[in-house]
Amino acid sequence: MQKEFTLHYEEYGSDRELAPGDAELLQTARKATAHAYAPYSHFQVGAAARLANGVLITGTNQENASFPAGICAERTLLSVAGAQHPGVPIETLAISYHNENGVSDRPISPCGICRQSLQEFEQRTGRPMRVILGGETGKVIVLERSGLLLPFAFSADELR
Repeated sequence: MQKEFTLHYEEYGSDRELAPGDAELLQTARKATAHAYAPYSHFQVGAAARLANGVLITGTNQENASFPAGICAERTLLSVAGAQHPGVPIETLAISYHNENGVSDRPISPCGICRQSLQEFEQRTGRPMRVILGGETGKVIVLERSGLLLPFAFSADELR
């Protein structure tokens, strides 16, 4: 039997078309890129989230010369959320980047490990996490929940 997976998302021409709170969150992610430690890839990623309690937090990628020892901005942010605000869901997450070697004019999507981590955070808090993807300029993509980034996710249910 053939089945189909359909991904629904919103696309905006620029951040000027976003609701004010979403535009502010994306701008916060853009500013966070300045705090990334990316001396090897020169690809600075910033993430910003609005928690259900109204608190804004950020995370950035942190590279390391011992290559798998680095961590992406999204997982840095999830670590901050889990450690400093345990049990508080993330309402909306914005991800942006600054590419020192090229343009930063379109949305990028989280890597596979981050998709898995976002999906599990969403699952464990029991609340959908909106995701805003945008570069420094250009179009912006908004997804209603992070789980849409990983339709056939591995979850804790498989370990039971």
